[in-house]
Amino acid sequence: MIILGGVLAASSFSCDSNEGGRKKKDEGRKQHIKDSLALVYDEETADPEIHAYMTRLHERSGFNGNVLIAKEGKIIYQNSFGWANHLMRDSLHIHSQFELASVSKPLTAIGALMLVEQGQLSLEDTMDKFFPGFPYEGVTVRQLLTHRSGLPNYIYLADSVWEDKKVGITNREAVELLMEHRPMRYGAPDGRHFYNNTNYMMLAAIIEVVTGQEFAVFMNENVFKPAGMHHTAVYSKAVYEQIPTHVIGHDRVWRRSVVQNYLDGPVGDKGIYSTVQDLYLFGRALDEGRLLKTELLDSAYQAHSKPERGVFSYGYGWRTFHQEDYKIAYHTGWWHGFRTLYIRDLEKDITIVLLSNLVNNSMLHLDSLYKMLDMPVIRRGAYSGSGEYMGD
Repeated sequence: MIILGGVLAASSFSCDSNEGGRKKKDEGRKQHIKDSLALVYDEETADPEIHAYMTRLHERSGFNGNVLIAKEGKIIYQNSFGWANHLMRDSLHIHSQFELASVSKPLTAIGALMLVEQGQLSLEDTMDKFFPGFPYEGVTVRQLLTHRSGLPNYIYLADSVWEDKKVGITNREAVELLMEHRPMRYGAPDGRHFYNNTNYMMLAAIIEVVTGQEFAVFMNENVFKPAGMHHTAVYSKAVYEQIPTHVIGHDRVWRRSVVQNYLDGPVGDKGIYSTVQDLYLFGRALDEGRLLKTELLDSAYQAHSKPERGVFSYGYGWRTFHQEDYKIAYHTGWWHGFRTLYIRDLEKDITIVLLSNLVNNSMLHLDSLYKMLDMPVIRRGAYSGSGEYMGD
């Protein structure tokens, strides 16, 4: 009877396990269909005003890259302009992967907040919990998320002490450089907001310590796949001799392509490569509660520093725009020949994604686009100290 009971129990467990597996696969198929429908786009129905504007931005202001604009759950415009690699005359396409630069930070923040939600990480954990002997006392996970840690910038340190500039630094090595050389910190913990790549490089390092997984693996399994982001990955120069993407970054003029180097090793602050469509799906996954519960996600959109120009601040991984009850979460990026912009208007359900591999000022001239979409202008110089829009 004992043996029979064990067999029956095992059989029951196997059935339950198979049932659970089938249910998960079925839910995955249904979500894939929903994501595929969300990406349906007919060029014939493209907004002609937006198309004319983006064409001018390309031809007159030098925008080179991909764009996607969605409103109320529907893509109203998407397109590719220019070259992926000017030397090869290789045209961009809508699935081209771009280095997100600092637009990586919202994704890294979501990864960290998922661990907070699961109880594996606390916002009040200090760095010595993960890195014994860490010399900068009192720095918490919350302060990393909000850029209020006061930590020194690892990029400036590495530039002066890292010997082999052809070999990418890992996140752990970047942390060890800080611990070994102890450069002067910028300020006291939680003293003020100071935007700094060190914060998000360290968040990625913490994720690796807590989970025992490489940051790239953790993000793929816990963020990218669940969000349907099948064209998104973390690429580090510490892993790849050559980053596996056909899109090459260019600095201001075409003849100057930007060579990857040792600073393309650390990730989390940058190093996530994605597409305009995948970033749109990421926002949808957040809105649908597939990655984080509402309460914790809402806290990520809150201003955690005194607003600049009356409307701009920083949350957990997001730059924020607050005008009375109007709320926008966004981020900008600029790194090694890539310039990026990701905007989510949380009030009107508008998404704007601009990914460029030619660094110039073209994305500083978007006021007309915002007005077409009947949303606030997201540009730092556009507002007075009291938060009033001052025009182009």
